[in-house]
Amino acid sequence: MDYGDSDTLRAGPRVPDLLLPHGARGVKVVVVGGFGVGKTTMVGAVSEIQPLTTEERMTQAGVGIDHNPGVSGKNTTTVAMDFGRISINEELILYLFGTPGQERFWFLWNGIFEGALGAVVLVDTRRIEVCFEVITRLEDRRVPFVVAVNTFPEAPQYPLPELRTALALSDSVPLVTCDARDRASCRDALLSLMVYLCTLAAQETA
Repeated sequence: MDYGDSDTLRAGPRVPDLLLPHGARGVKVVVVGGFGVGKTTMVGAVSEIQPLTTEERMTQAGVGIDHNPGVSGKNTTTVAMDFGRISINEELILYLFGTPGQERFWFLWNGIFEGALGAVVLVDTRRIEVCFEVITRLEDRRVPFVVAVNTFPEAPQYPLPELRTALALSDSVPLVTCDARDRASCRDALLSLMVYLCTLAAQETA
């Protein structure tokens, strides 16, 4: 079972796609990572509305252009973005934007990141090298982020301190595990980002 496949979700019932409730604050969050790490799956699993996806079937035209080592069985790819929404409480609603993983679509990141408060970086330990460029881009943009390791069943498991060293993450950047198919697990990863953002805000005002 591929956690990067949006057809395999452990998602509950959706709520109506309503406008932002009166008095609530909407926050833009980006879910980012390499190809096939589970971004579409995460947005779809956690969203309380029917998510918007832009997945298209991969064709022979992408051979030699798209790089998908370790996920050769995946036959779709996001070509623009994913979109979903989750209410943290009555006052805070997160608008989730999933980025395309294929490098030829990374030019779209400029628009997707516009106005984003922070990001969740999804990591697949079978292909940990694909997230290096992603993290570098976030650091260059000075976008606060947390790293969530998507727990694919066939992926090697490493202690989080070892992963932190391998990813060259500072001690301040939260590093958590996440099942991208599971709504509660995804929600916890997003909450870790919110807590981190609140911590950064408190440090700036101290």
